[in-house]
Amino acid sequence: MPAQLDRHDRRILSILQEDGRIAVTALAERIGLSPNATAERMRRLQRDGIVTGYRATVSAEALGRGLLAFVEVKLDRTASDVFEAFAAAIRNAPDVEECHMVAGGFDYLLKTRHRDMAAYRAFLSDTLLTLPGVRETHTYAVMEEVRTGGAFAV
Repeated sequence: MPAQLDRHDRRILSILQEDGRIAVTALAERIGLSPNATAERMRRLQRDGIVTGYRATVSAEALGRGLLAFVEVKLDRTASDVFEAFAAAIRNAPDVEECHMVAGGFDYLLKTRHRDMAAYRAFLSDTLLTLPGVRETHTYAVMEEVRTGGAFAV
């Protein structure tokens, strides 16, 4: 069941998605509540698991990871032991930014970051294709990031 959020909670969430480091006093001023009331709402949103954390957004390009690729992964069979083995192995793959099990024509969708195409090719052959159960992959190299890490409406 979705959380019951009032307009102040929704405004807090919207602002925090834009600036997770905003001072409570500045946040309070923007939403029209006292700093104490705002801080209590933030604690409740965290306690209730609505706000799950804060983190820095890092430039992949500045860190030498300018190539973004999405990879469809199809496993050799759809059995729980194969899913578990693949998931356990992919959690330790440093080039994988995100991994999602999906419904449809393939089993997993990966978001990966690499120095360049040669580094991606090495990741594909030395890491991805050696993981348990991998039968087939399809790669989509990103030419331009149009929108990334965007906030969603609350």
